[in-house]
Amino acid sequence: MKLTEKQLTKEYIFKGKIINLRRDTALLPNDTTAIREVVEHNGGVCVVALTDNSEILFVKQFRYPYMEEIYEIPAGKRDSLDEDPLMCGKRELKEETGATAKRFISLGQLYPTPGYCGEIIWMFAALDLDYGECDPDEDEFLEVEKIPLNKAVEMIISGEIKDAKTQAAILKLKYLIDNKMI
Repeated sequence: MKLTEKQLTKEYIFKGKIINLRRDTALLPNDTTAIREVVEHNGGVCVVALTDNSEILFVKQFRYPYMEEIYEIPAGKRDSLDEDPLMCGKRELKEETGATAKRFISLGQLYPTPGYCGEIIWMFAALDLDYGECDPDEDEFLEVEKIPLNKAVEMIISGEIKDAKTQAAILKLKYLIDNKMI
């Protein structure tokens, strides 16, 4: 059976600074139709920065949808669909932690919520770090913390680190290190 769906109509319900919301009518493989609600997003980048002492640079910040402070690796949205993900990652790492890296390794892409959102998150590891001053966005309040890689993995397993992109990027980095691939 062919699984592809075809967009028949597209109606924008909301256009915002970060997301757009649309309601589409789709033709299904069995020739019936269904409504698909879609969140459009420029995509984002996350960077798992590893120090020479095998520590991860984390940002701890309040996340309004959850009404709690959470641990995340540095991340941010692309300014446009054309922005190079690596350039975005370098910018976000510097803004949020003050760090720059001599070496970046792609950790692939993550589809955080494929049921209704077209967002793609590009994941990178940053190695051989240098440190400078943070320059967070005007509405961004965060604390930078260094957590040993093995402790971060334990925090993922215990549920203390809940953010999906952070979990995926750290576990991928740990796998690469453990298998001597970097």
